[in-house]
Amino acid sequence: MFDSIAVVGATGAVGTLILKLLESRKFPFRSIKFLASKRSAGNTITFCGRSYTVEELRPEAFDDVQLAIGSTPDEVARDFVPAAVARGCVVIDESGYWRMDPKVPLVIPEVNPHAVKRHQGIISSPNCSTTQMVQALKPLHDAGRVRRVIVSTYQATSGVGLSGTRDLVGATRAALAGQDYKYEAFAHPIAFNCIPQIGSPKHQGYTSEEMKMVLETRKMLEDDTIQICPTCVRVPVANCHSESILVETERKITVDDARRLFAATPGLVVLDDLDKKIYPMPLSVNDRDETFIGRIREDISSPNGLAFWCVSDNLRKGAATNAVQIAELLVKNGG
Repeated sequence: MFDSIAVVGATGAVGTLILKLLESRKFPFRSIKFLASKRSAGNTITFCGRSYTVEELRPEAFDDVQLAIGSTPDEVARDFVPAAVARGCVVIDESGYWRMDPKVPLVIPEVNPHAVKRHQGIISSPNCSTTQMVQALKPLHDAGRVRRVIVSTYQATSGVGLSGTRDLVGATRAALAGQDYKYEAFAHPIAFNCIPQIGSPKHQGYTSEEMKMVLETRKMLEDDTIQICPTCVRVPVANCHSESILVETERKITVDDARRLFAATPGLVVLDDLDKKIYPMPLSVNDRDETFIGRIREDISSPNGLAFWCVSDNLRKGAATNAVQIAELLVKNGG
């Protein structure tokens, strides 16, 4: 058990969920503090029946903290994480800043729990769209070695944060009323629209979000030979990311084999009966910690191909839940 813990970015969408999960999962600790930007400092948070005052995120705030879970923008994580580690704090970081650092383990507890033991004070939690895909790829890779992946994502507006949700709701209401709307988070209308760009231009026409799926997947599966072609799209859905995934494996995996592999993997749930119109959808899996798989079928264009549909709550397993599970893994391993 950690004597003292902190939640960084405690007033944000993911930070708020982390608080709920620490409480509902009865995470063990003796003292806790909540840190956020200067703008949010002084606000009050109720946690486990007690009121806490949010403190400003400063290096000195970590003087007595053993474990911190941080959900902040990259530029904030760049600065606060080393300051916390220098004071003896272990940081579980949700940002993208440290993920590809070779000294920092990138962890999904159901996929590569062994990587936690290599930490030198920092453990990264992967990108939300990568997390659900790698969860699904892991049993296939173990059974037949994944050689190639083509993935198209349908990502919810909550992935941008609270401003994304405000944009979806406000812009939809405005569109229905025939009114104009000034967007906070999106460069193009998201109401009744799809935006085929998430992140900045990065590599040969791919965006930063798409390259995260390539590089993070290879790092966690410990196989740089896996070829991945991603296309990431923002869609007018409030929460839960969906993905259409086509996998080619070295050894053929049948649909029945895949269904058994998925069903036997912790953290995965199979919902797959096309005749009965049973498959995962954002509305039906919202606020769940598992990753859901359906529409499992053989690729009719490739002898060793397998296609399926994957949906997960991006704020929970894609962010908050995974971070808390890493913290639980640290407790299990003695830090």
